Amino acid sequence: MTAGDDHAADFDRLRDNIAGIRERIAAACREAGRDPHDVRLVAVTKYVSADITRLVLDAGMTDVAESRPQAIWSKAETLLGHVPQPRWHLIGHLQRNKVRRTLPLLSMLHTLDSLRLLESLAAEAADDSTDQAGCSVLVEVNLTADAGRSGVMMGDVLDVVRAAAVSSTVRLCGLMGMAGHPDSEAADARRDFARLRALRDSLAGEIPDPSMLRELSMGMSGDFEAAILEGSTIIRIGSALFEGLGSRASSTH
Repeated sequence: MTAGDDHAADFDRLRDNIAGIRERIAAACREAGRDPHDVRLVAVTKYVSADITRLVLDAGMTDVAESRPQAIWSKAETLLGHVPQPRWHLIGHLQRNKVRRTLPLLSMLHTLDSLRLLESLAAEAADDSTDQAGCSVLVEVNLTADAGRSGVMMGDVLDVVRAAAVSSTVRLCGLMGMAGHPDSEAADARRDFARLRALRDSLAGEIPDPSMLRELSMGMSGDFEAAILEGSTIIRIGSALFEGLGSRASSTH
């Protein structure tokens, strides 16, 4: 099989995988009485190469996520000029010393996890040297109270949300969270997602504009249907999207 055949096979499999995931989204939305158009599918490309990320764009998906800022820097450069251009989402921790280089590339940061990071984002977004018309962020919530996991502890979320809501340069869009364990039973995952939704609903009355908390980024390959049943508006899909692709899928990042 030639490289061209590999490329075509990967594209066809990727397109089939996307169609299958969208069918599952639609089924979960029917069960929940929701419109499938209210759920955004984000491709998590942290384990695949820039070539496969290019195929993701060619297959019609433009919302693309990485967990490391350096991977966004590299892939954004490789894919410069590609049509369509990706809308980059960062779903991993952002160190403050990487804000300046990362922020201009981002469509959305899912992992606002401290007031100090908020201050850095707000200051950088206010800098006239950036092209950002505000920085779209989600507050990452630590749903398990596990100090080894990322995110704002439940008791501190209100302070971060209130500060982001009144920022003139950071655009608060909602909350992000992960189920307690990637292999959680569906019922356990759904319970975690229900907690995040309930938290969002309780916070809505604490800020000037409740629509600032419209988005709920929750649900990955193993639990996105449970997340949709609990109101997720953004699901982050990696392994299910790239299942069955050839060795070219492996990322160097």
